[in-house]
Amino acid sequence: MIISINPQNPQQRLIKKVCDVLDQGGIIVYPTDTFYGIGCDLYNKKGIQLIYRLKNRPLKQPFSIICDNLKEISRYAQVSNYAYKTMKRLLPGPYTFILEGTKLVPKIMLTKRKTVGIRVPDNNICLAIVETLGRPIISTSAELDNPYAIEEAYSSHIQIVIDGGVLYPNPSSVISLIGDVPEVIRKGKGDVSFF
Repeated sequence: MIISINPQNPQQRLIKKVCDVLDQGGIIVYPTDTFYGIGCDLYNKKGIQLIYRLKNRPLKQPFSIICDNLKEISRYAQVSNYAYKTMKRLLPGPYTFILEGTKLVPKIMLTKRKTVGIRVPDNNICLAIVETLGRPIISTSAELDNPYAIEEAYSSHIQIVIDGGVLYPNPSSVISLIGDVPEVIRKGKGDVSFF
């Protein structure tokens, strides 16, 4: 099912409808500032496993998680003063930060080194979903930029596809902040020239 949500001013009743689907263990497709993402509630283990299968991705490569603000990030990752200042300057934006995860992050979402990739995308729909749900959702690229093509490709596994307008897919820049030593893992849409 495709629903259109206003990217500038997301309609709260539609956001609530999406969150109801997530609460019931559903999988959604939603816009971010870099691509259309496939996601589910961070605590939906079955949903996460299904997304691994859909993406044909090994379990040792966890997906990133989407939070709606820095305070939320500090619940799921260990945030030093340096990491906080860096993220405060760049978020919301097209960045994924690698940090050490806290005990609130399910094991399936952590790397062997107990790290987690965290995003706060500059996208009103995405942020409204996480804020209304009250907990993070996972994120991985749908690899298609048209909601109708995405629905066709994944229709048997996905409950809602949000049409949030045209997106020009470009991955986020991935930066590790482990040990307060910034390391650019992937150069993407976010400017990494100052790292």
